[in-house]
Amino acid sequence: MSALAPILQSFFAERLIAQRNASPHTVLSYRDTLRLLLTFAHEHTGKQPSSLQLEDLDAPLITAFLNHLEQERSNTPRTRNARLAAIRSVYRFAALRHPEHAELIARVLAIPSKRTTRPVVCYLNRAEIDALLRAPDRDHWLGRRDHALLLVMITTGLRVSELTGLTCGDLQLEQGACLHCHGKGRKDRISPLTKQTVAVLRVWLKARAGRPDDPLFPTRRGGRLSRDAVEDLLAKHVTTATSASPSLARKHVTPHVLRHTTAMQLLDAGNDITVIALWLGHESIQSTQTYLHASLKLKEQALARTAPPHTSPGRFKPGDQLLAYLEKLDDYAGEARA
Repeated sequence: MSALAPILQSFFAERLIAQRNASPHTVLSYRDTLRLLLTFAHEHTGKQPSSLQLEDLDAPLITAFLNHLEQERSNTPRTRNARLAAIRSVYRFAALRHPEHAELIARVLAIPSKRTTRPVVCYLNRAEIDALLRAPDRDHWLGRRDHALLLVMITTGLRVSELTGLTCGDLQLEQGACLHCHGKGRKDRISPLTKQTVAVLRVWLKARAGRPDDPLFPTRRGGRLSRDAVEDLLAKHVTTATSASPSLARKHVTPHVLRHTTAMQLLDAGNDITVIALWLGHESIQSTQTYLHASLKLKEQALARTAPPHTSPGRFKPGDQLLAYLEKLDDYAGEARA
């Protein structure tokens, strides 16, 4: 076994798990990056992954791997940058154990991230929200589940992992109604619930008939919903809602779009950006700034407070028909000379 294998094993066991106490999602993300990198290196060097040396994974190979992600795997620049960030973490860890490779490691760490464009945030307006919430057939158990799930997503802005992790015991529907969730970065937070959401959840809990430790939104067999299952049921109901709100057909509605929708509703209601960051569980307020760029209402309010320029559109006066005819003779003469 090469020297690279112990580095990777120590990186996961010591750095990620023991020292940083990284979440399972983080560990799997790093795992996926390194698995892709080692497979790429095997195809280009002919060496088995367990026989690769650190010097085999030099800056040119890492750069070729990043280009492979974009060009052949059709990854976005954001995904490319995330993979590069994981690789940098491994090489910074390796620098402490193998100073003899300091020059090689420095060259890998110097690979720049790619600049990315920041698209305008996609979110649903009020008519689209209403159409989506009417889409599930509440005459059936699954329809009542989906309606309650969509309403919670839209009013609380939970991430999919937070939503699927909810249990029946996480709800507090008495005075000061709220739900408790275990969020990203091991941060627990409490989200208040509206009266309408409380009423819907009371009906759903009665139909759910689960114990406090049972999933709040289960599958048919009582298990926990997966991310793919949430995405599929959302896509199904968006298709149904499109007939009532055709503008949905022009939007790619994902669970994260519903999270954006929550933020935009809070922003348009006049809430401060720091309150929205707290509501969504953002680590930094910079993550919330993107909603300021997307809010047309805020821009319209800012425009209304400005002094308009003193100008008028003017009146159009058509030219004289005879002069227009004479001017066209220039074109005729040019065609005759040609």
